Amino acid sequence: MANPQVVTVESLPQEWRELLDAATRAREKAYAPYSRFPVGAAVRAASGRVFAGSNIENAAFGLTVCAERVAIWKAISEGERRLAALAVVTDTGTMPCGSCLQVMTEFATEDMPILIADPQGRAWLTTLREILPYPFPHTSIQK
Repeated sequence: MANPQVVTVESLPQEWRELLDAATRAREKAYAPYSRFPVGAAVRAASGRVFAGSNIENAAFGLTVCAERVAIWKAISEGERRLAALAVVTDTGTMPCGSCLQVMTEFATEDMPILIADPQGRAWLTTLREILPYPFPHTSIQK
């Protein structure tokens, strides 16, 4: 896997800062009483619309949903079918989990850019292919 490119938030183009701001605002709404690890995500659909989500935990941990999937499912439930970019904000700049990455592959090209950031202003720019080089294929499904 290639190393993500380290970027400064100030150097990001306006469209990335808007996506990052949406993810940061979503993180403030996270429901994370068990892990105390709030996460916010925002996805820009190919249409340009932005959808944000936060992680939502449950006492039955298997029912917890990641912020990335909340944002993606909001976009899909509103009729979007192609994702163009995603931003994630966590305390430590944590990469999306494998489940979230696999969901991304259903609706994005493998070169979709992903911005990972922390509240201290550090950010890393990568692509879906770099962090999930071998996704489970969905090409056998007739669309």
